[in-house]
Amino acid sequence: MSDPTRPKGPKIVAVANQKGGVGKTTTTINLAAALAEEGCRVLLIDLDPQGNASTGLGVDVEDRVHTTYDLLTGDVELEDVVQATSSNNMSIVPATVDLSSADIELMSNEKRSFLLHDALRQTAMDKYEFDYILIDCPPSLSLLTVNAMIAADSVLIPLQSEFFALEGLSQLMLTVREVRQTANSDLRIEGIVLTMFDARNNLSQQVEQDARDNLGELVFETKIPRNVRVSEAPSFAQPVLDYDPSSKGAEAYRALAKELLAKNLKIAA
Repeated sequence: MSDPTRPKGPKIVAVANQKGGVGKTTTTINLAAALAEEGCRVLLIDLDPQGNASTGLGVDVEDRVHTTYDLLTGDVELEDVVQATSSNNMSIVPATVDLSSADIELMSNEKRSFLLHDALRQTAMDKYEFDYILIDCPPSLSLLTVNAMIAADSVLIPLQSEFFALEGLSQLMLTVREVRQTANSDLRIEGIVLTMFDARNNLSQQVEQDARDNLGELVFETKIPRNVRVSEAPSFAQPVLDYDPSSKGAEAYRALAKELLAKNLKIAA
């Protein structure tokens, strides 16, 4: 039974697409940074064994003593896995390659699909007063991604403005529907954000048209442009909002954060 005296928890958003190279990690990092810039307290959960979100926020491998794997297994205290980042209002639970064996190692655990759900709702989380938790999912529909969807309130889907972009989306939607039917009836699609968009390219415009025709209001108005500054920022271990605050990429992620906040304010009203 839920405790009515506990503060309302953060909004948990899983950023997912089983197709690699769609801007998933880039979107997670920069949306988190943009929400933090808006004054929200944000936690980024790196659930990808590649650990790119951790690297992109400047967490060196040697500093990842306790990671998402420990968060899932509950082997350490929460304060040992939540790390501050160089961005104000933003923390991270980093990942290492250890996470790649989680599917096999956790298989015998009866609550294997609910480990992240339970970890993010422990009472020790209350003191951080996070407004948003963003989960960077691996590029696969694995046990880790299922954990993220069961833990989340919603799923944000980055969609690359390329040929075949919509093709893999149906499988992801089916997974969301299955999770909704079996484990998390409140899960919804937060929205679909077009990434690597080139307004001069007819193909990008066609992908946008197809997405809006098929998915309607689920598609965010904000589009993330193909921008060299966005691509460069991770190699400097910074969100693009810190690396080049005035770039088109930084402005786009600010617009996405504002659109997300406005949408959630409207739902709450």
